[in-house]
Amino acid sequence: MKATVVVDNISKENISGEWGLCIFIEYGEKKILLDTGASGLFLDNAEKLGIDIQNIDYAVLSHAHYDHADGMKNFFITNNRAKFYLRYGCGENCYMKKWFIRKYIGIPKNILDEYKERIVYAEGDYTMFPGASLIPHKTKSLSDIGKKNMMYIRNEKGWIPDDFSHEQSLVFETPSGLIIFNSCCHGGADNIINEVSATYPDKKIKALVGGLHIFNKSKDEVRELARRIKMTGVEDIYTGHCTGNRSFNILQEELGEMVHQLSVGLVINLED
Repeated sequence: MKATVVVDNISKENISGEWGLCIFIEYGEKKILLDTGASGLFLDNAEKLGIDIQNIDYAVLSHAHYDHADGMKNFFITNNRAKFYLRYGCGENCYMKKWFIRKYIGIPKNILDEYKERIVYAEGDYTMFPGASLIPHKTKSLSDIGKKNMMYIRNEKGWIPDDFSHEQSLVFETPSGLIIFNSCCHGGADNIINEVSATYPDKKIKALVGGLHIFNKSKDEVRELARRIKMTGVEDIYTGHCTGNRSFNILQEELGEMVHQLSVGLVINLED
């Protein structure tokens, strides 16, 4: 299988970047789009990279934040056939909240109603097609992480720390082992690897691809995460977006050549 980075923070020559993520995945004959970035930029970049969005078979939203979802309408307009897979419970209710400051950071308003016939809500361990599954968080007390990061869900009960139940891992089975895509890893990269490992106890974890949401973490926190990632036994980490350059460099110091930088246009052969 092969993955091409369509949108990331790091641009490439004449191909622009933005704070967001979009990855095009080829798995056998299947073509999958993970996330749509923070705007319609993914369409321009896809064209420059020779990717035909009209031919996408499946689209997946990793989690309900704007920098992964704000291109959704552009996708629906361009591709009139692919279903878009969201985690069950995904809603227009994600906020950044600090004291009296409240900022909406969720998916486009009204998108769930406007394109409801195109949206599929994945529940539990969900098989999209043979070899590709959507796996929810199974780690307890993730709302503690949400609270620490000032991320909240607003519902009829008021402001609830985000437990990232709207976040999902896209997992592929390959001859080299399992490939995990989790675009921001809000629930913790080590937790996510361990969740998938427990779901597939007889399979090796080959790689984790996605941001790690550690751009704002201290050096000690990043080094501790690196230690926990190493303990999972994962072989490769391909990361960018919300990882941040400083934290990426620390990860590379701790984990060496197993850590790889994402950037727009990067093509990853995930069966090597």
